[in-house]
Amino acid sequence: MIDSILLIILGMSLVTMIPRFLPVWIVERFIMPAWVKLWLSYIPYAALGALIFPGILTIEGGEPWIGLSGGILAACLVLLRLNILFVIFGSVITVILFKTFL
Repeated sequence: MIDSILLIILGMSLVTMIPRFLPVWIVERFIMPAWVKLWLSYIPYAALGALIFPGILTIEGGEPWIGLSGGILAACLVLLRLNILFVIFGSVITVILFKTFL
């Protein structure tokens, strides 16, 4: 019983570690062109946008403009290079005001 549990834990750790270790091992073995490094640098922003944008549109059922207004304000505050806390608070307060008063 304990042996099977340990094997399961070992298997789960390998399944978790291999996909994380392999890209790092592969990337550090090759010299990439500058355009590939530039392209890879945009992946976190694209992934973050893909995760956040559907949530913005579905924050209030049937009224996607409420979430969109908070997202647009957040984008404007980011363009002004404000601290991330101001961006978060500004967009949250915008959504709360629109949900409360409209």
